[in-house]
Amino acid sequence: MNPPVKPIIRARGLTKSFGPVAVLRGIDFDVMPSQVKVVIGPSGSGKSTLLRCCNGLETADGGSLEICGQTLVDAGRMLPDAALNALRMNVGMVFQSFNLFPHLTVLGNVTVAPRKLRGLSAAEADATARRLLDKVGLRDKTDAYPGTLSGGQKQRVAIARALAMQPQVMLFDEPTSALDPELVGEVLRVMKALAGEGMTMMVVTHEMAFAREVADVVAVMDQGVVLESGPPEQIFDQPLHARTREFLQAVSTRA
Repeated sequence: MNPPVKPIIRARGLTKSFGPVAVLRGIDFDVMPSQVKVVIGPSGSGKSTLLRCCNGLETADGGSLEICGQTLVDAGRMLPDAALNALRMNVGMVFQSFNLFPHLTVLGNVTVAPRKLRGLSAAEADATARRLLDKVGLRDKTDAYPGTLSGGQKQRVAIARALAMQPQVMLFDEPTSALDPELVGEVLRVMKALAGEGMTMMVVTHEMAFAREVADVVAVMDQGVVLESGPPEQIFDQPLHARTREFLQAVSTRA
């Protein structure tokens, strides 16, 4: 009998406040291997804070959080810095605002972390970076600097940079929100391809069509709690919670 499959991400009773404002109020949340879990909900619902807690960029106040088989948070206590940095090598993060090094070329941006943190040789890092840049459609941009790229190209470089660390899971924090509408599709195509290859992904997004098409599970957050979670067809076509129905109606009206 095969042992049960363990979640890549497992949160139980996760809480986080900023001053008097409770942003996460007892979150229970799992992301399974090779699963694409998309988190949707109104602005200010705690989605990005939850994602940032999963990479240690925010420190949860209470509850427990396990990532890639390690306990990141236990009763509000975080891993020490050295262990946290080691864990982050297995957790790729793609932000809204790209966060590329402007003084490095595209190739330099993708190779710097594998060389410094994973100890890859220059030749190994270069070969990996070129393969990943080809994967995201930027084979011809290796020598370009970020300032010469479009927003969509910058975000694809950011995805390649995260993948270069060979993570077990990829976290995406509204990766298309800073892009002009005509550039959104080129980033979503890369993310769809990663999902098709079995990459474990947790995605915070306002792209409802992407959530419906690509997600294995959609979680709806509001006011620091998960209202409901289920397959896309259930969430979008037969939501259980009145607040979910209100949110989806508002989103469809704006679209």
